Parts: sequence; structure tokens; C-alpha cells
Amino acid sequence: MEQGSKILVVDDEERIRRLIKMYLEREAFEVTEAEDGEEALKIALEEDFDVILLDLMLPGIDGIEVCKELREKKATPVIMLTAKGEESNRVQGFEVGTDDYIVKPFSPREVVLRVKALLRRSSSTKFLQTETAAKDVIEFEHLTIDNDAHRVLADGKNVSLTPKEYELLLFLAQSPDKVFDREELLKEVWQYEFFGDLRTVDTHVKRLREKLSKVSKDAAKMIVTVWGVGYKFEVVGD
Repeated sequence: MEQGSKILVVDDEERIRRLIKMYLEREAFEVTEAEDGEEALKIALEEDFDVILLDLMLPGIDGIEVCKELREKKATPVIMLTAKGEESNRVQGFEVGTDDYIVKPFSPREVVLRVKALLRRSSSTKFLQTETAAKDVIEFEHLTIDNDAHRVLADGKNVSLTPKEYELLLFLAQSPDKVFDREELLKEVWQYEFFGDLRTVDTHVKRLREKLSKVSKDAAKMIVTVWGVGYKFEVVGD
């Protein structure tokens, strides 16, 4: 685990911010605090963070809007914090680019585990090489993944993905035609074994397909749903 990773903690309750900060600093993370959406957005756009812990219910600009505006300029991993656990709120968060979701009340230890899991797979400035990457570039007829440059091209056009969308696509593409169930994907991509919402996988697959489809419908069709099981990356020749 990289010591000194920069974490932005955004919550209007000082008690929660200080509690999370204390636990993160014990793990040698560098923590910055923000108490509302306007302040959070300003700091997040001016500085580079490795992970942002973002409360959904904030005065002024709420967490959903902060994440939406942030995603227009940066791909910083975001973990949403909220007292609301309903599915609609989780989906809304994922649709604007949230990478993970934690429902209050939560254990500070769980927050630390989630941050570490996210850092292991993605960062706003650096992406870890995967063990299976014999090549740094994976090429198919309609899709190219340049793992060195962290770039995805669909029919020669650039596709802008969030860190977790990129990691999910890369993981699937490294094992063409192999079917993965949602539990496997949570474990391998999100590093979750004992916690994690299966809807997380579905929402990210949906967003990934939508982004690919805007550039190349052929590339989007490569991510296939295997009903009752999970997903696979399918290579189909003309």
C-alpha cells in the first residue's frame, strides 16, 4: 500500500470527518477535509487526490452534483458516503461516476479497507500493472487498450473512462470469452470478498457499454451479458 496517498474527506459533520481522518492517518495517508460541496469541488479541481470520500447529503451542492461536475474534468476515484441505503440512491451515485458506496452508520475500519481496495486497483495519476499483462497493449478489431498510457481506443477514437470502468474493461479483456460472475468481479476488480453490492458491477457494466457505444457500437457489443451467470468479453470476427 502506498504511504502518503492523498485523501479528500468531504462531510458536513465535523465528528465524522475527524473520525475518518484519524483512522486514515494511522495508515499514513495524507488527509484533507472539506465541509460542503462548493469547498470540496474547488479543492478537488485545484489539487490531485488519490481517493475522495464524498458525503451524498451536503449543504449547497450535494455529493451527486459534486461528483458529476468533477467527472467532467477528472477521473479521481470517489467513494460515496451516505445515510441513505436505498437502491435508487446507490444507482444515482454510480450513474454520475462514483466508484464505491458506503452506507452510514459505518465502521471506520471498513472505510479504510475500502480506500485500500480502491487504491490497489486504481489511482487518479498512476495505474498498477496487472499480473496477467504479458503485453502492455491489448488489441482487438474494434478495441485497443494501451495499459502503459491508460488509454482506450474504440475504432481508433479515444474513450474517456473512470478508473474503475477502465479496470473492469481491462480485467474482462485479458480473458476473452471467459464468463465471470458478479461475485468474482467484485473480488478481482473491487477486491471485495465479504462486502460489496452486486449492483455495483451491473451499473459499471452499463456505464462502460454506454461510453463505448457512443464511440463504437461494435466495441460495446464485446461486453456480453450471460444471463443468470454474469459477464464476459466476447471477440467476434467479421
